[in-house]
Order: sequence, then C-alpha cells, then structure tokens
Amino acid sequence: MRTSKSPIPPIRDKYDWAKVDPYDRYFDFIAPDADRYTVLIQNIEKYKLNSAVIPIEGNRHIFIFPPGHKSLRASGGVFPLSNTTPYLLTAHYDRVTGSPGANDNSIAVFLLLNAAITLTHRKVGKWMIIFTDKEELKPGEGPEEQGSFSLAKKLKLFGLEKSKIFNFDACGTGDTFILSTLTDEILKRSDQAAIQNIRTSVLRLRDRALVTADTLRFEKILLAPTPFSDDVGFLRAGLASQTITILPSAEAEQYEALLRTRPDFADLIISGKVKDPQEYRRLPETWRNLNSALDTPSRLTPDVFKNVINFILQLVMDK
Repeated sequence: MRTSKSPIPPIRDKYDWAKVDPYDRYFDFIAPDADRYTVLIQNIEKYKLNSAVIPIEGNRHIFIFPPGHKSLRASGGVFPLSNTTPYLLTAHYDRVTGSPGANDNSIAVFLLLNAAITLTHRKVGKWMIIFTDKEELKPGEGPEEQGSFSLAKKLKLFGLEKSKIFNFDACGTGDTFILSTLTDEILKRSDQAAIQNIRTSVLRLRDRALVTADTLRFEKILLAPTPFSDDVGFLRAGLASQTITILPSAEAEQYEALLRTRPDFADLIISGKVKDPQEYRRLPETWRNLNSALDTPSRLTPDVFKNVINFILQLVMDK
C-alpha cells in the first residue's frame, strides 16, 4: 500500500509470535538487505505447498494452488482452476527502499502463507493465492506500471477473469477491518463503459466480505476509501477486486469522522493531492507510517493476526 531513511533493526526476542511457524522467517523477510523473493520461496518450499513462479513483464508473481492441481507443464499448459470462479487472494511482497515494510506488506504475506498451509491441510478446493510483485511504484509511474495490471491481463488469458479477487494490504496493525471503497470512487469518476461494468462485481465482492465478517461476528468494520493498492492495477485492466486493510479503532473512527465532514477527501486520495503536508496529516497515523523507516514490527498488533486468518478461511468457504 502506498501513501517515505534506514530501517530500525528489530529485536527478535521481543516478538514471541515470530518464533512460531510460519512466522519464523518473518525477520529475515524484513531485514534491510533481504532477498525477499528468495526468503518467500524458501518458506513456500518448506511447507511443500503447490506453487509456481510466473514472470510477467519482468515481475515475478508467486502462485500457490490447492493440492492436486498439476503443474502447467504436466497439465499440457492448462492453467489450474481455469474457467472457474475461484477465490483469488493476493498480497504484494515488494516494499519501498529504506522501509522495513513490516506492515506494508510483509505481515499480510505471512498471514496468507499461514492460511495457505491451513487450506492445503483442509483440502479446500476453489482458491488460489498470489504474492504479487511491483505494487510499490516509483515517482512518475502510474497504475498501468503496477504488477497487478499486467498480471490481470494474464489472468484473463488463463481463463480466470471471473475470479473473486480479495487483496490484503497492511493488515497487521489495529482491530478494525477496513473494506476499501477506493475502486467505487474511481468508478464514479469514470465514463468508460468497460470499467463501469465492473461495478456489480465489486459490490458482490464487498457483500461477500461483509457476510464473512458477520458470520465471524466481527463488530469493527468500516467501508472507506484507502490509499492505492493492487486493486487499482486490477481495475485498470478490467478486473474487480476488494482490498482489505486494518486500522486501530481510534484511527478508524477519526477517519470516518473526517470523511463525513470532508467528502472531497476521497478525491485527494485518488488525485495524489493528499501528499500536501496539511492534508497528509489528516490520514490515519498507521497509513502515514507506511513506506518509511517507521513501518517497524513494534507497531504491529499480533492479536489481530488470528482474526485475519479466520476471515480468509471463512471467506473461501462458499455455502
């Protein structure tokens, strides 16, 4: 998630949760000189997950499939779950230079990895996890340079255009689930018929997320626009997705109050003008810390991890 010099070295002994599988490689993943791709691949191989790396326009996207699906080569090139409607769960694994990336987006990667292990053991079938590359953009780049943009085009070629895509970003700090309405705001401002047709799909994804939260009896839920994530790249390529993030309840309440008094704030997020110092200070503190040296493990709230994993597991359990 984008909203920014050197990271603060973590002290592992302070974090008991990071001593337990699969989080035991988490601090390797956020180390200043980490080869994040290699650490992630090693962890996936450790748990013998059914995976594949698919390079697309120079980006390396890491796919995890349910057990039993053959590799592309063994299946004669037929992509797993092609021409079906699987749950496609995504989290970007890249980070901004100079930031540990503890919340953005390392913890969501490990939460999805945890969920993949559980789903594999439970033999739940219609899901797929993608750890996406190049969510973070350089100055001057736009959504069509995002890895999710070219990934979405490839997913269509794979017969996965009907996938139910849920994007997890910055899910490690707080207790309030934020269901992003950023794509709604973009759709409101677009006159492109092809993009407008996605609106129904977006609302269906949100309804599924709300039903999931209600089933789990989560009480702290907020629908609100959030900073750009992979959802915008997906949208530009014609695929609907729902981004899910987390905020502390106090920050969520303040942000909700801001949106009531400043309905134009969504425009600032979309246009990038929220970077103006006066407006930037209005963002929740958790988001202001992203992409900076302040995005450290000390700001994570491990109590929320279980809720995120339960949400993921319940989400893919179609009735």
